[in-house]
Amino acid sequence: MIRHIGLFILKPGTTAEQVAPWVEAIKAMVVPGLLNHTWGLDLGLREGNASMAAVFDFADEDAYRAWDTDDEHNRIRRELMQPILVRAERCQYRLD
Repeated sequence: MIRHIGLFILKPGTTAEQVAPWVEAIKAMVVPGLLNHTWGLDLGLREGNASMAAVFDFADEDAYRAWDTDDEHNRIRRELMQPILVRAERCQYRLD
């Protein structure tokens, strides 16, 4: 199993309402091999944290790569994510 983690720094003043269309669009995708995913805005418990995190578990590397290169996923990134994003950091690792 492959775990993909995204940490996102959002533009100052970005609201949960502005993030919601991005998250809902990703949740609506039909992704073969996607086993689980969670999202959350930072609670502000520590200075310097990312604004938001997402964790996705995929059955294998092929499932992750198919999702990462999916046309709809890339449209969502371009149209819904990029306008409110300063920076994204990503990491994938094996859970097996």
